[in-house]
Amino acid sequence: MNVESFFPENIKTPLKNDPPGEWMPTLPDKCIRLSSGFPAPTLVPVEQLKAAVISLLEEEQDLPLHYVGSPKVAKLKEQIQEMLLEYNIRVSGDELLITSGACQAIDLVARILIDDSTIIVIEAPTYMEALEVFQNYTKHFISIPIDEHGLQTKVLEEVLEERKKKGLTLPRLLYTIPTFQNPTGTTMSTERRKHVMKLAANYNFLILEDDAYRELFFDKPSIPLKAMEREGRVLYVGSLSKVVTTGMRIGWVAATPEFITALAWFKKDLGHPFAQATMASFLENTDMETRLNFLRDTYKAKCEVLISALERYLPKSVSWYIPEGGYFVWLNIAGVDTSQLLTEALSEGVSYVPGEYFFLNRQDGKEFLRLSFSYANQQDIVEGIQKLGNVIK
Repeated sequence: MNVESFFPENIKTPLKNDPPGEWMPTLPDKCIRLSSGFPAPTLVPVEQLKAAVISLLEEEQDLPLHYVGSPKVAKLKEQIQEMLLEYNIRVSGDELLITSGACQAIDLVARILIDDSTIIVIEAPTYMEALEVFQNYTKHFISIPIDEHGLQTKVLEEVLEERKKKGLTLPRLLYTIPTFQNPTGTTMSTERRKHVMKLAANYNFLILEDDAYRELFFDKPSIPLKAMEREGRVLYVGSLSKVVTTGMRIGWVAATPEFITALAWFKKDLGHPFAQATMASFLENTDMETRLNFLRDTYKAKCEVLISALERYLPKSVSWYIPEGGYFVWLNIAGVDTSQLLTEALSEGVSYVPGEYFFLNRQDGKEFLRLSFSYANQQDIVEGIQKLGNVIK
């Protein structure tokens, strides 16, 4: 039987792309993981989550284990609405959809807005898993470079105006991570945020704002694009993965009711009522402001250790952006193919993610790499950078 003959063309095409997660290297034992973009085990609130599960089951018995689930599923939605209010984002219940992590949210948005003729604007570089999602739906991208102030909106305006003059199709969607961007760690300036909102109105496109790292600021928060808008052009994606734990898969989309209805139509009941009820129980019994302040202090200290080690152990020819929050530092190593360098780095016992996986055109990322300070402890960060410096030299 020819299995492939049963796939329609819109499935055959994305299956020609590299498999999801191919960028993830196999790590040797005791490798210092500067590639891991998730929290260290010591930062996962295991005991509090354990208590939340016990409390939930003692209070509601089997109820959270059914399809319909616990009343706390609705409570979680209210809790997220309250969180968004702190960002100056006011949404009603029909303007918010809970998803199985930010990735499901991104995929659902792609499903309702993108077909094989749709043009998407992406940052260069950008989050590789979002890029993998979008490539399942379209081949048409416009890549706009990032610098230390985030998306270069003047370049975007020039591209849009040129397309308009030539009568070319304009993009339908811009995907951006304006705050503590993955992979660069950069934050879009206020001026550029205002500019991109103006461009969205003038050239009639939507904005998919991925704000998964917003809570992890070191000194002060940024204003989300969603809080700046008035027309409903921004679909706002968030997550609790970075501030509670990744495996619970709790994310959301905040958007106008019409978009939320369409997203829910395709999401159906593909959620996790037990995980959502557990998270609601956890949030009820946790002082999140205290937890967030602890995480901010922890990650700020780790980042400072990483930057200090980079200055001490890496050649002067290597450059990087200094993040204001989040998980990542982005390195440029001129004249070095970081994918080839990774083999030697792994043999020395340190890992990173080569920059090529964050670009639509992989050649554009050959001299870059992403380091994460979220997982390794401070001692390992210093040792890992020493190893990396030796490999580069």
